[in-house]
Amino acid sequence: MTAIKKCFGAGILAAILVLFGWQLIFKIVTSHKDADRRPAHRPVAVEVAAVQQSAIHDTGVFTGSLLPTSRFVLAPKIAGRLEKILVNIGDGVKPGQLVAVLDDEEYRQQVSQAGAELEVTRAALEEVRGTLETSRREFERTVELRKRKIASESQLDAAESDYNALRARLRLALAQVEQKEAALRIAEVRLRYTRIEVPEGNGGVRVVGERFVDEGALLAPNTPIVSVLDITRLNAVIHVIERDYAKIKPGLEAIISTDAFPGETFSGRVSRIAPLLKERSRQARVEIEIFNESMQLKPGMFVRTQIQYAVREKATVVPVSALVTRNGAQGVFLADRQSHTARFVPVTLGITTRDRAEVLDPPLTGDVVTLGIHLVVDGAPITIPEPREQAASLGEQT
Repeated sequence: MTAIKKCFGAGILAAILVLFGWQLIFKIVTSHKDADRRPAHRPVAVEVAAVQQSAIHDTGVFTGSLLPTSRFVLAPKIAGRLEKILVNIGDGVKPGQLVAVLDDEEYRQQVSQAGAELEVTRAALEEVRGTLETSRREFERTVELRKRKIASESQLDAAESDYNALRARLRLALAQVEQKEAALRIAEVRLRYTRIEVPEGNGGVRVVGERFVDEGALLAPNTPIVSVLDITRLNAVIHVIERDYAKIKPGLEAIISTDAFPGETFSGRVSRIAPLLKERSRQARVEIEIFNESMQLKPGMFVRTQIQYAVREKATVVPVSALVTRNGAQGVFLADRQSHTARFVPVTLGITTRDRAEVLDPPLTGDVVTLGIHLVVDGAPITIPEPREQAASLGEQT
């Protein structure tokens, strides 16, 4: 009896398990059929923007510093005490203007001494010339007497020897005069070196940039006194990387701005491009010439420089947010308002800025998806919200 009960209970349990398994399989099959009956993709809510035809600019933005077109330091070529300095920082100077004066007493004495020695040498020269003239006449008279057999051969030789010796003394005296004249010129040059002047040149407005010493200082040769700058033209020096190096050409326009004059810009042009990139930084030096007639800009200022590489007029332009990559191809999703679907179109890009991109190929018209693009696939249904203005007008009508 007990065995029968156990078999009956096992049968009931088996029936329950079979029934439960059948219901589970039924639900799985039913859910698959329902999934097959549902649409493959639900509509994705997106925002779109119109493809535009407008100008687009390819520009680069760099930072750098302003340098003067020319800068030189005035320094004495001789040693001496600085007696006077006639300029100060910010003073304008002209070519040939006297800037500083050294104590010149010693150099004046040297000029006087060299002049006196020259006069002595010239006097000695005149004496030699007089003696030579007397010796020449004596030599000529001895020659005539020898022809008449009056003077002996030894007398002729002695007269000729004296004459030749005096000619050599004349050449020596002439050389000594030239030497003393050169010494006088050197002394006069050294005296002129006591006056430090702005060198001649075709520069613009020059100003004193720095003053290094004060009056009374003992200066060695080549000790800097002041620096002089030409600031009517400045160079904005920037450094560009390889990506931008090939785009920069001499003559390109540049717009310069600085924190010293917020909201104000200055124009310039690329004047020089280094023929190499520094190996350590992989950057090349580029100089932009700026005409600074207003004298507002100063050397050493930090500047931001915008260089325009190229301009495309009437280019096909889309927002950068519309660009997407699918299966290794870059493109955009064109929105079809009639079928409410999005179609992926691979594109070839041209100039790309921070917020816009130029499409070179293929020709595009219509609207492109800009928001919700990460949920969109090719041919997927989309929902495009109505513009706010249109939605507001419909709300007022209702």
